[in-house]
Amino acid sequence: MPVRAVALLLPVFLLAACTGSPSSPGPAATPDGPISSSVSVSPGTGTGSASAPAVPGKLDVQQKLDVGLQLPWSVVFLPDGTAVISERDSAQVKSIRDGRATTMGEVAGVEPGGEGGLLGLALSPGFTTDRWLYAYFTSATDNRIARMRLSEEPGGKLILGGPEVVFSGISKASTHNGGRIRFGPDGFLYVGTGDSQRREQPQDTNALGGKILRLTPEGRPAPGNPFGDNPVYSYGHRNVQGLAWDSEGRLWASEFGPDVDDELNLITPGGNYGWPTVTGAPGRNGLIDAKVVWPSTADASPSGLEIADGMAYTGALRGQRLWAVPLNGDKAGTPVAYFTGEYGRLRDVARAPDGTLWVLSNNRNPDFALILRPHP
Repeated sequence: MPVRAVALLLPVFLLAACTGSPSSPGPAATPDGPISSSVSVSPGTGTGSASAPAVPGKLDVQQKLDVGLQLPWSVVFLPDGTAVISERDSAQVKSIRDGRATTMGEVAGVEPGGEGGLLGLALSPGFTTDRWLYAYFTSATDNRIARMRLSEEPGGKLILGGPEVVFSGISKASTHNGGRIRFGPDGFLYVGTGDSQRREQPQDTNALGGKILRLTPEGRPAPGNPFGDNPVYSYGHRNVQGLAWDSEGRLWASEFGPDVDDELNLITPGGNYGWPTVTGAPGRNGLIDAKVVWPSTADASPSGLEIADGMAYTGALRGQRLWAVPLNGDKAGTPVAYFTGEYGRLRDVARAPDGTLWVLSNNRNPDFALILRPHP
């Protein structure tokens, strides 16, 4: 059985939010008192005294975009601010511009099922010249990564080109497919994978499941990877769902636990994060503890992750809330919950070029995007 984290339990404060109509901003969410659930901050990872950490502030709901999305999974932004969104089961990529959604195309070869389908998106660092959009998806045989060129018709309609597979062979299952991809500050593609119900894979650095991978844009192991000519960057993961970098270039990742211990991790090259031997922060030699542990998955199941202005934001699926975790260097402070139970399951969170945060729901009836404006 996984070893549970031994950690200091800290109170969490609920931030209640009300929204106005989709065409006008609503009142801000502000601290409103304690809730009954608890979150663990691992021993030695609380905020230090040398400098004050960021403090979660208000989140104004600027707009709720009801544009007919169906199980959206990932959102990225073109340089002009256009949102590009993947839909897991339809395998469609949609754009949202000026409050209107348009289908750009369907990714060929996607076979949805369970938690698999069309998952993470990432824009090439050189998008303005190469026009590549990358996608992680489940095929008939595996999970893989392809890139597609975006073109623009007269009148501005965006068109999705055919997929060019750059990396394949990531094991698939009905659950634990990972799926988040993101280009890092170093220009390489980072990939969060799941153990695909194969518990032997996360501790095997020659297997792709239960890892964070680091690839060149062409899909080769990136130079300087910790295990040589090997795509593995870190291992011992169960199901990585979010990737984001802080202002100092440190990589953080959100991860599903089993029936306990969802995690926010600070990623070290070559680091072993313990699954399936341990979960959370038990202090085992040779294994890296999570920085934040949610002991109850009913409070979290953290998915997409974004870091903005010293704050790590992660959408919670089962927890049905948006978590904000103040970061102070390599330390994490007390998480704070926004919108608990108000918008249902939240799948992704991403910062737009205008500084707003976009949050995607995951409720099937149909789904929507929230546009939030953070305030200190």
